[in-house]
Amino acid sequence: MEGYKKEFVDFMLDSNVLKFGDFTLKSGRKSPFFMNAGLYVTGTQLMKLGEYYAQAIHNTYGDDFDILFGPAYKGIPIGVATTIAFSKLYGKEVKYCSNRKEAKDHGDAGILLGSPIKDGDRIVVIEDVTTSGKSMEETIPIVKAQGDVTIVGLMVSLNRCERGKGDKGALDEIKDLYGFDTAAIVSMDEVVEYLVEKGYIDDELKSRIDAYYAEYGVRK
Repeated sequence: MEGYKKEFVDFMLDSNVLKFGDFTLKSGRKSPFFMNAGLYVTGTQLMKLGEYYAQAIHNTYGDDFDILFGPAYKGIPIGVATTIAFSKLYGKEVKYCSNRKEAKDHGDAGILLGSPIKDGDRIVVIEDVTTSGKSMEETIPIVKAQGDVTIVGLMVSLNRCERGKGDKGALDEIKDLYGFDTAAIVSMDEVVEYLVEKGYIDDELKSRIDAYYAEYGVRK
């Protein structure tokens, strides 16, 4: 696993964003781990988060795109931080765009926040984590409605490596449904392997994680 991925795992733990314990997800699944990107709250945390996203996007999709689209609400600060980081790390000026939950009918009217989207734009969508793919059902129609655009791919911070609505993982389901690539900064497989090696995950926790994936996983 690349060095920046290991650093990102440590960063999630240090920021208290990735936790291990007993959690009930929105899906109703009982999970031994939970990731909450809403807990990146300081300037330093957001700066580092943007840099990890920028590095993963650059390594995966290159820099042939125009706009980073971060769906409301958590995608908004992630999108802003990543556009700043992309400029800093790679000298590439990309624009950020997000959606509003409700369209604004005065002043800066419309459904979008940030850069407009126009015909010919190439877009990378960024999210915190995707479990069921439901957010893409809302996001992709909004983006596509703005013009004849190309969605280069989706980047999330953590691939939970579990089934979405069917038998495939959520990221694979999104790829099959919409026809663009999907990727993550790090996968839960990589997280577990790294933290077992470090001694952070003990045998009891590892057995609970294994049991969870035996029921819900699509681990490769």
